[in-house]
Amino acid sequence: MRRDTGEAWTRYVEHGFVLALGAGTLPKPAFQHFLRQDYLFLIQFARAYALAGYKSADLRDLRAASASVAAIVDVEMPLHVAYCREWGLTEDDMAAEPEALETVAYTRFVLERGMSGDRLDLEVALVPCVVGYAEAVDRLLRNPRTVTHGNPYAAWMETYAGADYRALAVAAIGNLDRLGATRGAEARYADLLATFTAATRLEASFWDMGLAAA
Repeated sequence: MRRDTGEAWTRYVEHGFVLALGAGTLPKPAFQHFLRQDYLFLIQFARAYALAGYKSADLRDLRAASASVAAIVDVEMPLHVAYCREWGLTEDDMAAEPEALETVAYTRFVLERGMSGDRLDLEVALVPCVVGYAEAVDRLLRNPRTVTHGNPYAAWMETYAGADYRALAVAAIGNLDRLGATRGAEARYADLLATFTAATRLEASFWDMGLAAA
């Protein structure tokens, strides 16, 4: 799916927002707006993984969905809040922030695919986020224009380049392959690719939103 999405995938993982992060030139207001919306985004993605639990057909899938909800709510969100404090953002401020249209469009699309489809449809809508961030930062670190020393966004890059996040991305790919093998992905490929492509474009739009706040 990544291959067959083509230019939409490249635009996402090599987005101008990401390249500016790597160069250390992204305006602070753009990054702060992104962080505020990412807080709201994480809440909706926790809901999506809770929906994945409902859509699970066996205990293995149910445990995996439960672990994902706990990871977002109990680990990732507290880390996000702590990181945002360094940028002058409090949790109360972020919780009170209105959702941007791009945030609504992306997260509700994911939830809709989960509600109208099965667990595979939902995982396909979720996976561009998990895998794309890992690839985007990997590309950054191989880009000669990326600055690591003295870059205010170095910690953000380090998070997605770290072993823990890479393991998460690899696990997401493995889980998707497993679900695909058991839920007829080959026969459903055209529809699944449409979902993956839409989610990829919505990811790029999320970063468009960040740049627009500069």
